[in-house]
Amino acid sequence: SRVGLRKELADSLSSCRVLVVGAGGIGCELLKNLVLTGFKNIEVIDLDTIDVSNLNRQFLFQKKHVGKSKAQVAKESVLRFCPSANITAYHDSIMNPDYNVEFFRNFQLVMNALDNRAARNHVNRMCLAADIPLIESGTAGYLGQVTVIKKGQTECYECQPKPTQKTFPGCTIRNTPSEPIHCIVWAKYLFNQLFGEEDADQEVSPDTADPEVAWNPADAAARATASNKDGDIKRVSTKEWARSTGYDPVKLFNKLFKDDIMYLLTMDKLWKKRKAPLPLDWTEIHQLESSQEEAFGTGLKDQQVLGVQGYAQLFHRSVETLRSQLIEKGEGAELVWDKDDPPAMDFVTAAANLRMNVFSMNMKSRFDVKSMAGNIIPAIATTNAVIAGLIVLEALKTLNSDFDQCRTIFLNKQPNPRKKLLVPCALDPPNPNCYVCASKPEVTVKLNVHKTIVQALQDKILKEKFGMVAPDVQIEDGKGTILISSEEGETEANNNKFLSDFGIRNGSRLQADDFLQDYTLLVNLIHSEELEKDVEFEVVGDAPDKAPAPSVPEEGKNIANGNKDSAQPSTSSKAAEDDDVLIVDSDEEPSSSTMEASPESSNRKRKHHDADTDATASKRKRLDQQPADDDEDIIALD
Repeated sequence: SRVGLRKELADSLSSCRVLVVGAGGIGCELLKNLVLTGFKNIEVIDLDTIDVSNLNRQFLFQKKHVGKSKAQVAKESVLRFCPSANITAYHDSIMNPDYNVEFFRNFQLVMNALDNRAARNHVNRMCLAADIPLIESGTAGYLGQVTVIKKGQTECYECQPKPTQKTFPGCTIRNTPSEPIHCIVWAKYLFNQLFGEEDADQEVSPDTADPEVAWNPADAAARATASNKDGDIKRVSTKEWARSTGYDPVKLFNKLFKDDIMYLLTMDKLWKKRKAPLPLDWTEIHQLESSQEEAFGTGLKDQQVLGVQGYAQLFHRSVETLRSQLIEKGEGAELVWDKDDPPAMDFVTAAANLRMNVFSMNMKSRFDVKSMAGNIIPAIATTNAVIAGLIVLEALKTLNSDFDQCRTIFLNKQPNPRKKLLVPCALDPPNPNCYVCASKPEVTVKLNVHKTIVQALQDKILKEKFGMVAPDVQIEDGKGTILISSEEGETEANNNKFLSDFGIRNGSRLQADDFLQDYTLLVNLIHSEELEKDVEFEVVGDAPDKAPAPSVPEEGKNIANGNKDSAQPSTSSKAAEDDDVLIVDSDEEPSSSTMEASPESSNRKRKHHDADTDATASKRKRLDQQPADDDEDIIALD
């Protein structure tokens, strides 16, 4: 496997330590490639457990492994065909404070195979703080991308603006949603399972025959063996059960938000490092005082957020309406999801918000839910395989000190005018205005200090927008007033107070520190009472929130970019061919920044049309979806 490598490089592979973050689609393929290339000291971390839906592409896993740690099983599987490797597996989140800057400094190289932007941002910052090279990658359907990040020499992951995240791993939808979008997609799946065309891959209930239920390795293995009688794991049809109840709204409610959640709670290992869900009971909800169920927010009805009782009632009404529509259509009829159909939208809004409440998330208005509804794009195993191979090629260049030969490589769905599917681009230098890797990160935020509360500053601006994990914030008022503390309970009393209550006004400056990320951000505040409707804040000035004007590359140099967050399995004996492709274009390659798409093309991109009219158009419309958004069963939302 090491034919073609210089002895010095081959020896360095045996001694260097590398970290692989993610053991899913791209991660499985990458681990296999690394050991077969000659890497010996590998550490891999992944919080997830193996789901049945992973088995069609994550080739290191088998049915008997369902319910077990991805990182641990991946390690064991790799050691079977490369027993000489020294692999350490962590079943944990890379955002755990235990994995601090000193941890990252133990490695010569970090490779991301992630499925979400928050973790990507975090690893980017940790590698910058530790001054360790990072290879970032991602896939979206047939599109893929690999790039190299080196402090002070290249753009970091956050140097350029990313479109609002539109993709994510579908494996989290069923059991462990962590974002509102997961619940919205679950609700759309539920609509199809109850009223539309059934799809086994869109099942919403915990699988009663799934070995993961046992959580005991011996029991899990026994269950997996027993299910072999049918050749696969049996599934319970949600539609058949619903029909047997006559689509009784109360029975549906208690099954989905009480019984199924209590069943999930029996999978106790899922909740050791996650907040456990809280079941809802129809009777208990309707004993709440009506005063607790007032809508939150002002403006149009669609922009208000109801209480749990309100959404329970909306769920009841929408189920009755959809049931009547099915009856009118006759036996065997199916309804088709349409976000502009009021009953369908009411159902998804209610179901999604009730699930958000169960998993302790802030609920969303009907307007927000509608804007996030969209289409599913499946993960492609071969795309993940190609991308994993490219990661190793860039890793070899980095470890061989051939950094000037490193590239950003895009994998396109169709050949470009030069008949290339793989198109390399020169790495861009750091963005001097980046709010992450600049020497003194600084941003300007426009908001209304009389309407913005401290909790919103922490959650929506510092954590969600600027990617901090546990920020500490002090006001630069000459007294060092502490506004937000990462120590639990220290500043909790400030959460619901307005910024103006602390003397914050137009021109005030805040210093936000995240000690885990070794990151400090200076926030300049501009008070404004003229923000657009429903806009809570704006990032202004030269911050990366403002995309640079795209420059149009010469014809023949355009590329289609599949930017995303992680990937999946396959084989990899094509490294030499891929490397040849990179060399052929090396003298004429555009920089990756010239590949940025215009707003128009990025909008087209997010719709993920499969029919490409011409090479240039198809390439440019995909550029905005960079591997910053996910992997596994990718779901794109318009």
